[in-house]
Amino acid sequence: MAADRPVVQSLVHPEGDLQKPFDIAVVIPTVIRPSLRRTVHSVFDQSFQGRVQILIGVDKAIGDRSILAEICAARPERMAVTIFDPGYSTSVRHGGLHLARDGGVLRTVLSYLANARMIAYLDDDNWWAENHLFSLYQAIRGVDWAFGLRWYVDPETSQPLCIDEWESVGPDRGVFAKRFGGFVDPNSLMIEKSKCEPVLRWWSIPLKGDDKAMSADRNVFGALRKNHTHAATGQATAYYCLDPEDGMHRRREQWISGAG
Repeated sequence: MAADRPVVQSLVHPEGDLQKPFDIAVVIPTVIRPSLRRTVHSVFDQSFQGRVQILIGVDKAIGDRSILAEICAARPERMAVTIFDPGYSTSVRHGGLHLARDGGVLRTVLSYLANARMIAYLDDDNWWAENHLFSLYQAIRGVDWAFGLRWYVDPETSQPLCIDEWESVGPDRGVFAKRFGGFVDPNSLMIEKSKCEPVLRWWSIPLKGDDKAMSADRNVFGALRKNHTHAATGQATAYYCLDPEDGMHRRREQWISGAG
């Protein structure tokens, strides 16, 4: 295997024993697009003062791998960065064997690999407010999983447009309440993995009949809703970039327009 593509590498880490569990792990699947810089730096900027492990999983390196070292050079001392880059994709989207087109098995594998019980998830084109991890860490005490709300963001200007009051609003709420029992965006989640371990496999399995195969997050949410206790922060701390190619885009534009 090429030296610049190790299976697992602790690229940078704080002084001390990596064997000691972290307070929170953050899982970021990526194709190494330029927005990954903003994504990871939003984790570096978190107000949460505990130890954080950031696990970056490379699905397919569309961008230049060298930016991984560049990004990680700015990490705070209380944070570690672990790179998982096998040199091939596990997703059928890029020639792999697994159906989930948004990262294959990366979220599942990295969730198990994480050396922390609390896990949050972040896509490489989105980012968080500074209090995101702190608010979730407070909310998850005594329950199995917690969630916050999200902002819709203009993909061209990166400007927040309005808080999502329709889709990612929690169990039994919003426009998906009847069909799916509600919904929570992965970017807004935190789970206690020792309690939610049976859920982890669903990150790699989209809904049956989903031709786009981008719906594994629905299965994850469904399993969390059905089998595990939850709490909500009530705060919008995730920033979700709109995708004009998404089937929900037209409806989102209507909601945003109606919200002024």
